[in-house]
Amino acid sequence: MTRQSISLTYQNDEWLKNQVEEEEFSSKSEAINHLIRQARTQEQYFEFVRNKIELAEQRGMSNKSKEEILAEIKKNVLHG
Repeated sequence: MTRQSISLTYQNDEWLKNQVEEEEFSSKSEAINHLIRQARTQEQYFEFVRNKIELAEQRGMSNKSKEEILAEIKKNVLHG
């Protein structure tokens, strides 16, 4: 792993100390790595949603009812 030196605000440092004291994480580094992984996952999810929205906008409006669309989604989820 790469070592880094970072500066934290007082409030963030206290929060990290608290997380370690409450045994949520074994170290500040573990907590920070966890937060970075969460941010990366969230970023990937937002990109996925953005792509889905763009694709839907390109396809245009549907003539299907809500029920038909929902049934199609459920079918795709269950059967890939």
